[in-house]
Amino acid sequence: MSKDTSKDKSGRDSHYATLRRQVRDAKRERGEIPTPETQRRRKSNADWTPPPLAPEQVYLYGLHTVRAALDNPARKLIKLSATQNALARLEIENIHSLPFPVDIVSPQDIDKVLGPEAIHQGVMLETRPLPLRRLEALKESPLLLVLDQITDPHNVGAIMRTAVAFGAGAVITTMRHSPTESGVLAKSASGALELIPYIQITNLSDALGELHKLGFFSIGLDSEGPQPLEGTFSGEKIALVLGSEGKGLRQKTRETVNALARLDMPGAIKSLNVSNAAAIALYASRQHLLSHIP
Repeated sequence: MSKDTSKDKSGRDSHYATLRRQVRDAKRERGEIPTPETQRRRKSNADWTPPPLAPEQVYLYGLHTVRAALDNPARKLIKLSATQNALARLEIENIHSLPFPVDIVSPQDIDKVLGPEAIHQGVMLETRPLPLRRLEALKESPLLLVLDQITDPHNVGAIMRTAVAFGAGAVITTMRHSPTESGVLAKSASGALELIPYIQITNLSDALGELHKLGFFSIGLDSEGPQPLEGTFSGEKIALVLGSEGKGLRQKTRETVNALARLDMPGAIKSLNVSNAAAIALYASRQHLLSHIP
């Protein structure tokens, strides 16, 4: 009599399918593969309106983002809402050992708070904003990134992730015309919000002046810059300044930076997404700084 292996085979297939899905989701969190249109454009709800948020209330979502926030000792955590599957993927086995309440919910419960378009992966974390940091705390860092009114939180999140990858000490931006700390920003940063100071200042020109006093050489990226970026570097501390897509650097910013430089691109396309430009500029800056290590 032959042995029926159909159940064993089905169990193995289910196990491998789960592993493949986890690997695929992790790659999407890191931005290595695109999110399918069917997930990116979930069924919208015309009747949904976002619940009002208190001034110190932030909702973070997504497995990678929430895991990074849970691991950040500087982050004040209020409440975790998650499905049973998300808790397992976050490797949380005993919810009663956590110093904050945990609610077991359905994906639809989270949809009611975040909206039908948020790809939350079954987890949402209520927190307080991260503590404010001042510019003088950055004097030991040799590389900073300064953003001149880049308003899209997806772009700023991607830039933040790149800044962490290249070891920048902070991302500095203005309070006005820049995204505040939010779930969208944190999700786009894919955990980087917990790893690098996001400093919002009142006046960018004044902030650049303060950085100059701390020994930073500021370089504004401009498509019409007088010389290539790699020929512009000076000193052992660099502050790269990027402007918004379309408008670029404001006139006052252009007048305040130590130098203006361009990214030389020999191809037919002469402009890049600001997050891509940030990656190239940060790489070139690291090469300069490494060459000047005593």
